[in-house]
This record gives sequence, structure tokens and C-alpha cells, in this order.
Amino acid sequence: MSKLYLVPTPIGNLEDMTFRAIRVLKEVDFILAEDTRTSGKLLKHFEIMTQMHSHHMHNEHRSIEGILNRLKNGETCALISDAGTPAISDPGFLLTRACVENKIEVDCLPGATAFVPALVNSGLPNEKFVFEGFLPVKKGRQTRLLFLANEHRTMIFYESPHKLLKTLGHFVEYFGTDRVVSVSRELTKMFEETVRGSASEVLAHYESKPPKGEIVIVVEGKK
Repeated sequence: MSKLYLVPTPIGNLEDMTFRAIRVLKEVDFILAEDTRTSGKLLKHFEIMTQMHSHHMHNEHRSIEGILNRLKNGETCALISDAGTPAISDPGFLLTRACVENKIEVDCLPGATAFVPALVNSGLPNEKFVFEGFLPVKKGRQTRLLFLANEHRTMIFYESPHKLLKTLGHFVEYFGTDRVVSVSRELTKMFEETVRGSASEVLAHYESKPPKGEIVIVVEGKK
């Protein structure tokens, strides 16, 4: 029976791979991977021999029709990203929507997602929050920050290490120096750390200690 599986993969520590995820990746007819080189190492580690194809933001529009045809013919497929849950700031939404529209069953397995441990680790209110992902790089960035300055829920952002100082500087400028910020870096990995404090304090910390690795920023909502 045709089905698309969305399979989360570890964000760092391979021990976070679930038994079910390994079984599904072994049983499906083919796997779609954001980066076949990165995913190839994961599949080799867990002795998964399933055929793998590249599926990323630069080719997903072109490849969806061919994938749908295979699924309509009764095949099963698993979509994985480089790390975490597909479609969360990664490819996956377009294919999922196309499957739903074509009445092909979709099954998202539970598993690793970077923003959840970062939110819980932050110590900030988490009964209500808003996930913003990556802020616009240029166009629309100021407009979005002005809008979020009045957001009362805890906010979650993804950021690359070379843009962290710029983003923290904008938080100081638009949200105020005293707004509480928590930066989690390299979650589940050997050098995992979480730095908490006011926006100005966290900015000063990373100005003196340039960041490396994958980063999640959690920001206090407006009081």
C-alpha cells in the first residue's frame, strides 16, 4: 500500500534514532534524502541498504511528479532531512501537500526536533510559543522584527553561527536590552551548551566567544 513516511533523524547524537525509524527506513521501497552524502553515513551506521535519492529545496519542485507516480503505483517512500524532522525548516512540505491532495497516506514518525529541547532548556514559559524558524535575511526582516516586538508568547528562531551576532544585535535593537534570551548550541552533541541572559548579555558573550555549530534561539515574549 502506497505511503509517504516522514522520518526524523538525530540532530547530533545517533542514539536518538528510534527503533521504528530504523525499521521503516529498511522496509520502504526508496528513501528521499536532503543530502545523500550526509544521510549515507547515517544509513551505513544502521546497516540500512534501501535505495536513496536526492530531494532538496533546489530540485523538489521538479521531482515531486515522479515521486507521486511511484507512490500511486503502490510503492512506499521515506523522506529524511540532514537532521531533525522533515518539513521543519527543511524540505518536506511540498511533497506532503502533494500526497494529501492525491489521497496518498502520509505518516510522520515522532522523533528529534531541535527547537523542543531548546525551548524546554531555556527556562522560559513554554505553555504557549511561536516557532519562527529562520528570519528573513534581507527583504522583510525589519518588518518581521517590528511585528514580533509586540509578541507576548515565547519565540523560537533558528540561526547559523555566522549570523548569530547580527541577529542578537537586532534583538537588542528591536526587543530591548533586557529581553531574556536563551541560545542553545550543538544540541545532543559533545560540546552542547545553553547560554541564558538578557539580550545584551548574550550578545556580549558571543562577541567574546564566536559561536560554532547549529543554533536555536529562544526569546522571551513581551511582558
